[in-house]
Amino acid sequence: MLFELNQASRADILREARQISRLALPMMVAQIAQVATGFVDTVMSSRVSTDDLAAVSLGASVFITVYVTLMGVVTALNPILSHHLGAGDKRAFCRDSAQGMWFGLLLGILGGALMILSEPVLHRLINLPTPVIDKMVLFITGAALGMPAAMMHRALHAYASSLGHPKAIMVVSLLALALNIPLNYILIHGLFGMPQMGGAGCGWATGAVFWFNCLALFAYVSWQRKFRDVRILPHLSRPDWTRFRAFLKLGVPIGLSFFVEVSLFSFIALLIAELGTVVVATHQSVLNFSSIIYMLPQSVATAMSVRVGHHVGAGDYKAARFISGVGLLVGLAMAFFAMIMVLLLREPIMRMYSPDPRVIAMGSTLLLFAAVYQLTDAAQTIASGALRGYKLTTIPMVIHIASFWVLGLGLGIVLGLTDWIAPRMGVFGFWTALVLSLSVAALFLTYYLARASRSRLRRQSALGKLS
Repeated sequence: MLFELNQASRADILREARQISRLALPMMVAQIAQVATGFVDTVMSSRVSTDDLAAVSLGASVFITVYVTLMGVVTALNPILSHHLGAGDKRAFCRDSAQGMWFGLLLGILGGALMILSEPVLHRLINLPTPVIDKMVLFITGAALGMPAAMMHRALHAYASSLGHPKAIMVVSLLALALNIPLNYILIHGLFGMPQMGGAGCGWATGAVFWFNCLALFAYVSWQRKFRDVRILPHLSRPDWTRFRAFLKLGVPIGLSFFVEVSLFSFIALLIAELGTVVVATHQSVLNFSSIIYMLPQSVATAMSVRVGHHVGAGDYKAARFISGVGLLVGLAMAFFAMIMVLLLREPIMRMYSPDPRVIAMGSTLLLFAAVYQLTDAAQTIASGALRGYKLTTIPMVIHIASFWVLGLGLGIVLGLTDWIAPRMGVFGFWTALVLSLSVAALFLTYYLARASRSRLRRQSALGKLS
């Protein structure tokens, strides 16, 4: 059986599943709340016009690409901090938690600048009506201003989750979601003296909410007594470039892995722009819903990087391998129920996004693809999270590049925009390639996790016999 789980008692498996769930569930709620801001943006902009929905869809594709890539780099803090805790090195934990804040701030400034600098290029590349492009650019500008806060929030996320206190992240994220709705409405319609931005106002609301997220979570961890012995402020010294290099060494492969996955979706949105606003809006609506349910395996993956990281830091490779197997079981069970839900509720889901019958019809078909890849997406996501707990990030990056760019994007272009293999399939060709690419990534990442965890366990056993 996978990861020798058949050698463990049912009680031990259930006990570890509860441990993973206890850490993952608050983070799941928090991450769903964060992704739900995109859902709110999509729904509220669609009520203005299909053009506004298309502008928000394209702007969100650019924003999400930059945000998720840099978030991946900052995610290096999860295994680093977990290893310090597992080794009992509180001093190193506090030092790297404080340096993580500087690291997040600098990455966020870089990301925001890249988004703003990309705007003239996007103006020339995208062949859509000028009002749609103008609103897209305005959306990107507002979201870019919140990027520094977004990356500092991810550093705080790593700090709190490594300590096993994810409820703070959950509470702040829910408050941020509640704030996002009225801010969207005010900026879309120009209330209280604010400019009337239409769908682009969602981007400015997103930027403001990121600052709330960061400041509220920082205030919470600075005030709550359970963080008293490891507070960040007393250790907040000048930036340490040596530590930044260590963060980048682990974080850049993670960021590239995140980038190739999310850029696959973003590039699809840009490539299908010539097919019209209905296709773009439908693709983005289905993608947004898929992103929400993706938070199920993603939260388990984050919990895995923490749980595995603690035990690897403590030198307990047997427990780390066991946790990896249980985490995969937990994630696959969640993915199975998500798959059934999507299959049964395709049309009601699309009606939440748009009243346009063309969007509903096309979206209901695309949701079939989303349902099919739930299990494989969960497997590759959770395997990646466990590997980060081992501080193994380079090989997963290579697997992601080959799966998503070579197979997913390359085959998607062939099937969607050419007649080389079959009659041109349009957006459905891209989603067919997407299903295949996620399956390949799941197969290779799960195999690599099984092999790497076994080799470390055998090496530890051999050293134990020699001693």
